Amino acid sequence: MHPVSAPYDQGLLDVGDGNRVHWEVSGNPDGKPALVVHGGPGSGSSPRSRRFFDPDAYRLVLFDQRGCGRSTPHASDPAADMSVNTTAHLVADMERLREHLGIEQWLLYGGSWGSTLILAYAEAHPERVTEIVIAAVTTTRRSETAWLYEGVGRFFPEAHERFRAGAGERFRAGAGERFRDGAGGAGDLVGAYAALMNHPDRAVRAKAAADWCAWEDAVLSPEGMGTPYTDRVDDTRLGFVRICSHYFAHGAFLEEGVLIRDAHRLAGIPGVLVHGRVDMGGPLVTAWELARAWPDAELHVVERAGHLGGEETGRLILAAMDRFAGAGR
Repeated sequence: MHPVSAPYDQGLLDVGDGNRVHWEVSGNPDGKPALVVHGGPGSGSSPRSRRFFDPDAYRLVLFDQRGCGRSTPHASDPAADMSVNTTAHLVADMERLREHLGIEQWLLYGGSWGSTLILAYAEAHPERVTEIVIAAVTTTRRSETAWLYEGVGRFFPEAHERFRAGAGERFRAGAGERFRDGAGGAGDLVGAYAALMNHPDRAVRAKAAADWCAWEDAVLSPEGMGTPYTDRVDDTRLGFVRICSHYFAHGAFLEEGVLIRDAHRLAGIPGVLVHGRVDMGGPLVTAWELARAWPDAELHVVERAGHLGGEETGRLILAAMDRFAGAGR
């Protein structure tokens, strides 16, 4: 992988609604523009993502989506207005950032939730995208959310029992069956956590965030990979879970299946999709469906990789970035 290059420019962009989005640029000021779209939602950007990009070839932009990282206000603050934090808002923020930086077109890279946001942006602004590289493909359909927070529980019954218990009386007294059929809404379980993350008592929010992250680690982080979700601390964890539960309780504010339905809008944009065969949280079928609907995308299946990938996943992403480095500059 390439060395991490320090940012040479950064700032806070006023995107309206009282929100300011943090951004930073590294690499070559005259290089090929590329944008890293982080996951979560609410994870914030990571300097490690810079290692996939040759700093001599790329003008690399990282940004923190609304409510997380160094963007303000932070979602851990109960006063932060989540009604102005939706997929449409984030797509508009990306476009405003592009204009602010004077970039005509850019390559988009991200994974997990980042892939959902990349697809939403690229389908809205295909003329602004040169290439797309995605690891761990998701489109955040309600059916995908239903799998991650209920269906996959059959493989982790102990952890799932604890996760359901953490939702408290709000869920146990509700009509949770709507969630288990995987057909309606995002479900009462996720909705219960979203409600808890808006509770006035910080201790209640902190416990709900810890229970949510323990479930994420059980499903997405296999043995030997640590506990990256639980390891988030204090306000970082509170903001992450508040944003996640907010988006997933509302179907990512997207029409069900729209990103795959409208993948024809990506025609002419080269894409590389990398997905683990044993991704328990995001089954391979979503990546496969997207590749079928987007003829310019090539799908690479990593046989023994899960949601967080591994050495082979990283190698494939790095190879795609090196291949695209000289294209369209």
